[in-house]
Formats: sequence, structure tokens, C-alpha cells
Amino acid sequence: MNCGDYRFIWQAAEWPSWRYNMTTLAGSLADVSRAQGLLLGRLADVGMTVRDQASLAVLTEDVVKTSAIEGEALNVETVRSSIARRIGVDIGALAPADRHVEGVVDMVLDATSRYQAPLTVERLFAWHSALFPTGYSGLTRIRVGDWRDDATGPMQVVSGPIDRQSVHYEAPPVDRLEAEMARFLAWANGETGEPALIKAGLAHLWFVTLHPFEDGNGRIARAIGDLFLARSDGSAQRFYSLSSQIQRERKGYYETLERTQQGTLDVTGWLSWFLGVLQCAVDGSQGNLDGVLRKASFWQRWAGKPLNDRQIKLLNRLLDGFEGKLTSSKWAAIAKCSPDTALRDISELIAVGSLRKTPGGGRSTAYELAD
Repeated sequence: MNCGDYRFIWQAAEWPSWRYNMTTLAGSLADVSRAQGLLLGRLADVGMTVRDQASLAVLTEDVVKTSAIEGEALNVETVRSSIARRIGVDIGALAPADRHVEGVVDMVLDATSRYQAPLTVERLFAWHSALFPTGYSGLTRIRVGDWRDDATGPMQVVSGPIDRQSVHYEAPPVDRLEAEMARFLAWANGETGEPALIKAGLAHLWFVTLHPFEDGNGRIARAIGDLFLARSDGSAQRFYSLSSQIQRERKGYYETLERTQQGTLDVTGWLSWFLGVLQCAVDGSQGNLDGVLRKASFWQRWAGKPLNDRQIKLLNRLLDGFEGKLTSSKWAAIAKCSPDTALRDISELIAVGSLRKTPGGGRSTAYELAD
């Protein structure tokens, strides 16, 4: 698509005078605000422990999914342990630390827990440095904690074989970058009059359009979006994950971004898509909260039983949604114990009534929560 005398949105003469139709967006805006209110109202009726567990579950999902959008698979248990350490939630045995995971967690937690703090160049550089602690993106050395320099050519988003690549987007040249980022940050930190959720959507779009770093722009854009969503909620605790929903709709995410970045400064379409995804994220978090409440009820029921660390770990895995069937051999592998010890652990839990054999039997006996 080519809009008159320019190809990309930042080349428009009126850039960055964003336009959007509030009449078109009003219904979606009201629906999301209502969903946020219902969720936060439900959380107001539970204890601090349950809210902490709900926030831990959402933050874990957010960190894992924002990396998954970029094709990076993070270990869920390592992420969960890293977040639990930082927010003071007891989850029993902790997984070993991983410096790459720690960096993504640092960024997401800084964006959400310090949502009232200004967004500054130094803060963005710190986030970028945390994402790339070795100074490399894969096998490529990159500028870390600094704006890109376009030493190898314009910053482009491309696809296809190297001899027939399609350019989906080209970012503003480096000689405009410092002034562009200063203008973006002044808007981000100022009272600019947009509804909070509209500003969250615009902040995400504006930053990723500038694409100021050599790598990590998508993850940082989503962290900025989370910061503005935390401001709209007035809470440092996160109870829904926009990144998780974007990951589920990844194809639509990139298609909508490309269409917007090659369109006009009327970004009603982008904001409509953003609010729709946000609505799904907030609605989906109700299911996550159901799981947290179920887990809290389970442990309240069995709190008086003498369970060992292996049993607690495996019961938590089942409560978190164990994939596949839990057999004694899987128990032994996960708990790092002998098959005999695994069977003894399982038999004790069956005896007290917290575990049972799954119906059907078969070649390998499997087990599930009794409730």
C-alpha cells in the first residue's frame, strides 16, 4: 500500500498527529473498562495471598508469551521462580536462575511495578541491556543499551529468502531517531488528554513504529503497553496478560501492524484491534483466577497433612495444569527420585485422599487430583 507521497506512516507530513474515531471506539472502550472493573472487583473479595498467586500466574504467562511472540521459548518454571523471588511469593523449591530469563523478568516487573515512574531514555536503555546481557542477539553482536546506528543499512522488517525478500516495514532513519524518541517520551510522560486505554494502544504502536533498537523492539513495546495498562488500572499487580493474547493472535498482530504502518495517521483500525485483544485478555483472566482460587482451596484443605517437598511440587504441577498423564515414571523424573520413592509418594497421597488413579487403567497407571 502507498499513501499518496509516502510509503510508511512516519513519512507523512502531519506525522505524528494521530487520529482516531472515538464514536467507533466508544463501545469497545466501555466493554474493556467494564471487564476490568468486574475482574478487579472479584479480586477485591479475595485475600492478599490469592491476589499474589494470581499476579504470579499472570506475570509468568506475560514473560513467557512476550518472548514466544519473537520465537523464543523460555522455561516456564525458571520464569515462575524468578518472579516469585522478586515479588516475595513462596512456591517451595525454586528453579535455578537463568540470566536471560532474569533480564526479561526485570524488564516486565520494572514496567509494571514502577508504572508511575517516568519513561526515560535511561530506563529504556536499562530494559534493553537486561534483554541482551551478553551483548548478542543469537550469534550476532548488537548495540546494547543504545539506539541503533543503521551501520548495515536501514532498519527493516523483512521476510522471504535472502534473494527475494519482501520489505514489510522500514523504520525512520537514524538521523531522526533521537528527536523522534524525545518527542515520544515527552508525550508518554505528559498529560495528553487521551483515555488511558487509548494511550496504551498508541504508546505500543508509536514505539514499535520508531523501532529504535537493533533488536528487542517488540518486547519493549509490549512492556510499554503494560506500563500504560498498569497506569489505567492504578495497580502495580497484573491480573491479565496482553502479551499472552497477542501471542494467540500473532498473525493478526503483525498483519494489523503492517497495515497500520503503511496506512494513514487515522489509526482507528489499530486501536479497535488492540481493544478487542485486550478485552479477550481480561475475559480470559477470569479463567486464570478460577484456577488460582481452586489451588488456594486445595491447599487450604490439605494444609494440615505432612507432605514432603516432592509431593508438594507434583501436586502443584497438577494444579497448574499438567500436560499429558502423570505416571509414576514421570513422577520419578520430575521429582528426581527413584521409582520406588515415587510409588511411595503416590501411595501416601492416595491414602489421604488427595490423589487417585485415573479411570480406565491401561498399560501405564496414571494419577490425577482426587477433587
